[in-house]
Order: sequence, then structure tokens, then C-alpha cells
Amino acid sequence: MTAETLDRGLVLDSVRVTEIAAIAAWNLVGRGDEKAADQAAVDAMRTGLNDLDIDGEIVIGEGERDEAPMLYIGEKVGRGGPAVDIALDPLEGTTLTAKAMSNALTVMAWAPKGTLLNAPDTYMDKIACGPGFPAGLIDLDASPAENVRALARAKGVDENQITVCILDRPRHGEIIAKVREAGARVHLITDGDIAGVINTADSDTGVDLYLGLGGAPEGVLACAALKCVGGQFQGRLVFRNSDERMRAERCGITEFDKKYDLHEMVRAEAIFAATGVTKGALLDGVRLRNGMVHTHSLVMNSSTRTVREVRMKRPV
Repeated sequence: MTAETLDRGLVLDSVRVTEIAAIAAWNLVGRGDEKAADQAAVDAMRTGLNDLDIDGEIVIGEGERDEAPMLYIGEKVGRGGPAVDIALDPLEGTTLTAKAMSNALTVMAWAPKGTLLNAPDTYMDKIACGPGFPAGLIDLDASPAENVRALARAKGVDENQITVCILDRPRHGEIIAKVREAGARVHLITDGDIAGVINTADSDTGVDLYLGLGGAPEGVLACAALKCVGGQFQGRLVFRNSDERMRAERCGITEFDKKYDLHEMVRAEAIFAATGVTKGALLDGVRLRNGMVHTHSLVMNSSTRTVREVRMKRPV
């Protein structure tokens, strides 16, 4: 891990970018068009990034260049300045947005150049918890029951007081059953595992532990957020076929079975920003009131361990 940090002035720049992307996506809330909502957020976020005084490179984005015309992996953004790696999800929760469901976000993180894991667009097996516990408390290779018991002991509570957040997918049926057998509660989410991981670091959400298989790029973004507040995370890439292994190789990954911890995925101090598109456990959504558009964001800086809650309003 490097101690290299980013200028604090970039903190507010980051949240301005997620704000404009959230407003653009909000115009498509409930309209049933996932692609249009995602494209609106991509267009807005790219415009915002290109207005900044940074020398940015997308390392986690909308896909490889032949798949994504904008915000593709390797795309350069900004007008020149500090060299930064950028990880982003212009709209986490395209289905949530199209159906006007809770917890859609626009998300971005950046760190000094060369310090974010260039994760391929594959699955990642993940486990996460919030801050304040001994290092190594949770382990991806332990069973769900063992992790529930370890966390309960560390918190000084019974297992039935632990809540585990899991994506509601058929692939997680066995994990869900084992968590419930251990006596813990299961909080199922339909989409949005970045928010699911971050919720472990906020006691107001009631989530203690995150488990399950989700996108590897989203794992990097979630790690950037946890780095700012001191949580724990482990992840391992999961490949379904040889094409996905080739994607990993193009990203420079050669240890296919490696278990990454948080500080291996985000190797320097980082900035994380997220703005709510639709209301959720973490953030309120975009609102229109009396001719003003309102947004609700979080922006975090790991170098100072600060978490700012930002509410913005401006004329439509």
C-alpha cells in the first residue's frame, strides 16, 4: 500500500460529477427503459469528468472499448492535472431506476494512478463488514455460520442479532439457508451490491455483514468506500468460462484464485462519492420541489477519514 494521496480539492469535484449523473438518470425514473437511463447517466458523468482539471483514466467503467462508446476502460478524461485512476458506475441499479424502485445510485471513486485494481467484468465472491473489529475477523473461506458467529462474538451479541445482506439471486439459495440456520437475519436486496456493502459500515441501516457473488468492478468501488471508514472486505474473482479468464489476463491478472483484501484492491488513499437517484437506505433520491432539483450525496476521503453528507439544490 502506498501513502500517496489526492488533493482535497478533488473531494467536492467528485460529488459534483455524481450529482449531475444522478439528475440525468432521475429524468428516466419509472419509464421502463434501462438502457436510456444508463446512457443518460454515462453522458452526464463523462461531461462532468471532462470539465475537471485532472489527468484521469477509467480503470473500472462501462466495459472494454469495443463494448462501450463512452467511459470505457482505458478512456482518458479531464483537461489535465493530477494523474488519477477512476472507477465508476454511472448508474448502479438500472433496473431499479427503470422500475422506480429504491436504492439506485450514481457512484465514482478515484485514487492516484496505478493504485486501483483493474478488475475484469466478471463475478467476485465477496464478504464485508464495517469498522471497529479486529483485523481478519471475517474470512471468505470460512462458512457463513462461522462468519456470523465470529461477528456476533466481536459485537457481544447473540447470532440472532446479526443481519446479513445478500443479493436475492437463485445462486445464493444455499448461502441464505446457511445464514438462517446460524440464527441470523437475512436482508435481501434486488440489485445494488455497492450500497449493500457500504451499508455494513452504517449502523443506521441495520446491516452487519455482506455475503455473496456480485460484480468484480462493483467490489472495487465498494472497497474504496470502506477504505474511507475502516471496514473489512475480501473478494475472489469467479470465472464462468475461458473468455472471462482472458478478460482478467488483459487486465494484468495472473493469480486467478487470489483472495484480495481491501487494501490490495485499493492500494492508496482514495476518494469515494455517491448520489442517490431513487430513495434508499443509504441516500435519498433526487427530488423536484418548487422549481428546484434536490440531491443527496455522500463523499468520503480516506486520507482524512472524513465522510460528508451533501445536500444540493439548484433551479431546474
